[in-house]
Amino acid sequence: MGLSPRIAIVRHAETRWSLTGQHTSTTDLPLTRDGRAKAAAIRGVLDPNRFACVFTSPLQRARQTSELAGFGGRAEVRVELSEWDYGDYEGLTSAEIRRRAAAWSLWTDGAPGGEVPEQVSDRVDRLIADVRAIEGDVALFSHGHLSRCLAARWIDLPVAAGQSFLLATAAISVLGWDRGTPVIERWNDDNHVRRT
Repeated sequence: MGLSPRIAIVRHAETRWSLTGQHTSTTDLPLTRDGRAKAAAIRGVLDPNRFACVFTSPLQRARQTSELAGFGGRAEVRVELSEWDYGDYEGLTSAEIRRRAAAWSLWTDGAPGGEVPEQVSDRVDRLIADVRAIEGDVALFSHGHLSRCLAARWIDLPVAAGQSFLLATAAISVLGWDRGTPVIERWNDDNHVRRT
């Protein structure tokens, strides 16, 4: 392998359901007007020319974020970046889900009719293996829970550790290396959004 890549992870910008706290995986929602403005604010922070590869989730909220951030023409769709499949809990808030299953946790239980943690972990591990083989930095446009899983697996923690990595919409995070050890260099940076 050549140079160890640094990974910029960008969570998609705001949608109607991210505002209301509804679990959104396969429902293909566009960005809100405010979300579009926040996605465009990423342009001033990340230079598309510094990345060897750019990958995006196939869902329009991630693709729109990459386009508005100036990466649209370069972004290659990777299904591995799709959000955790919430199955029967799609469109519900955590409070609504807990009325059905009081002790429920996505991080340990997964979602009925959707993905379990082991499936998400396997999917993320395949993506990480591919990304680590790339020479040069990589930008990934994805979703909240999936990005949190990616950070956990990058540093060899179980997917469930992702519950400790809060991530705002349109936030930028950076994964990298310290003397050959995978590390989280920066997490949940949304200063560019606060200025819009």
